[in-house]
Amino acid sequence: MTMLTPVLALIVWTLIVWIWMYATRIPAMQKAKINPQDALKPGALDVLPLEARVAADNYNHLHEQPTIFYALAIYSHLAGVTDPLNIWLAWGYVALRIVHSLAQIVVKKVILRFQLFALASLVLMIITARNVLALLLA
Repeated sequence: MTMLTPVLALIVWTLIVWIWMYATRIPAMQKAKINPQDALKPGALDVLPLEARVAADNYNHLHEQPTIFYALAIYSHLAGVTDPLNIWLAWGYVALRIVHSLAQIVVKKVILRFQLFALASLVLMIITARNVLALLLA
């Protein structure tokens, strides 16, 4: 297993959430009789039920902070900072993002989502600090 395996895992999870998003959004749009073209209008999808919106919101979130993770994991791999601790931290980040998704889509508890986000951010900071230290000590 390499530092890039958690990257693949988070990509797989993001695609699962993409399927989840459309599995809830398309039926909700049909039920609300929303023409897909009308989705271009600001606020047109605000009438969708929460169940259809949270998966889409989470899908968007999986394209925000995880981009830092992707770049950091690739940097770590290329720089050779792929000791077992960094690999475990990368897996920890992926696990936290998956639990964050479930907290947002299924549990719908904002404070829990915030705590998971903060913890995942801390993991990114630790991996970053370990990479900076490796660079400075090289």
